[in-house]
Amino acid sequence: MENERPPISGLWLPLVTPFKQGRLDELSLVRLLRHYLPQRVEGFILAATTGEGMTLDEAETERLIALAAEEIAGRRPLYLGLSGSDTAKLGKTLARTASWPVDGYLIACPYYVRPSQEGLYRHFIALADATDRPILIYNIPYRTGVNLGNETLLRLAEHPNITGLKDCCVDAGQSAELLRRKPASFAVLTGEDVNFHAALAQGAEGGILASAHLRTDEFARVRDAMLAGENGAALRAWHGLADLTRLLFAEPSPAPVKFCLWQLGLIDSPEVRLPMTEVSPALAARLAEAMLVAA
Repeated sequence: MENERPPISGLWLPLVTPFKQGRLDELSLVRLLRHYLPQRVEGFILAATTGEGMTLDEAETERLIALAAEEIAGRRPLYLGLSGSDTAKLGKTLARTASWPVDGYLIACPYYVRPSQEGLYRHFIALADATDRPILIYNIPYRTGVNLGNETLLRLAEHPNITGLKDCCVDAGQSAELLRRKPASFAVLTGEDVNFHAALAQGAEGGILASAHLRTDEFARVRDAMLAGENGAALRAWHGLADLTRLLFAEPSPAPVKFCLWQLGLIDSPEVRLPMTEVSPALAARLAEAMLVAA
């Protein structure tokens, strides 16, 4: 059967986690949320890849969610990013966060262990059975070492708590096939920023885009034009953003995004946590020039 919840859609922001002198920068976090809440963002995902979630300890993650939920105050859905290779441990994490003010979870495929498709299926079914909240699956094989195939995804889409996918499989054929075959109530949002326009053209419901920290409303306008059938306008809008998306991933994310947010005064430091490093001087110069051109 198809999921009963309406699918998520539109532009979602995987929010960076601001740091200052090694600590969570709470003032910058609030400033970021106050900046993005009036904009065309359908929802926020915290402590995921762009949020450097794997470098946060439990207390920091809980504080991050509490601050964000207080600031958002129900005006947007708030999802928590989770990852791990032990199904039982992730189940305990779901139980521990059951009282947290989050609306759902973005859960990555288990990394390093490279389970079979049946193992992936059982993993996500066990997690979906362990929570009443919706789960977005995060398929990103170039980080995890395993690709969640379409047949497995379609089986998982039958579970009422598995409501969508952040698609980073980087296989155009796989993505196109899934969009053709998926249930209408199962949302596919691209997580590959450079593929945003192409994914929308093939029927994706939206995107979860780190690049949308910058020129947010312009990213939203690409989808607006596509939904209105104004394909030429959508393509022109996308052409104005395509170079930016490539530049923001010229070095490991989220360092380039954080540099830009720091330059704009939205966060007090471009700091990232090891093993991530801040952008190189060469890229910093290119980013600063790009922001001047766009201003």
